[in-house]
Amino acid sequence: MQKGEIHGSLPDAARVVLTCSPGGYPDHMNEHDERGDTMTGVDPDRLDDQQLMKELETIHRTRHDTLLYGSNDALRAHNERMAQLEGEYLRRNPRRPVAAGRTREGARERGSGESTTPTTPGT
Repeated sequence: MQKGEIHGSLPDAARVVLTCSPGGYPDHMNEHDERGDTMTGVDPDRLDDQQLMKELETIHRTRHDTLLYGSNDALRAHNERMAQLEGEYLRRNPRRPVAAGRTREGARERGSGESTTPTTPGT
């Protein structure tokens, strides 16, 4: 893929992100602020619930490409940001619904035809 070339099978929003430099890595992977620190975005505790969910959706959507094509610094920054966002989500939602099939016991029973519909803990 040449610089400025677009990956045709991705949604429009992702195509802009994946323009590549001659080394094959997307240009945005090495972006830094003026101090040289990796860009991390807004502190998660300052985001409202809707903004937090949007940030989580975005970081999960970009995870695969960062893992495959990002520099070590980009992957490290992605890991840190994802941990911050997920940590904030868990802090705000300590009793989030958990699907039975996403537990160890539920995974063992998955073949028995039980539902994987999330349930609220303690119900």
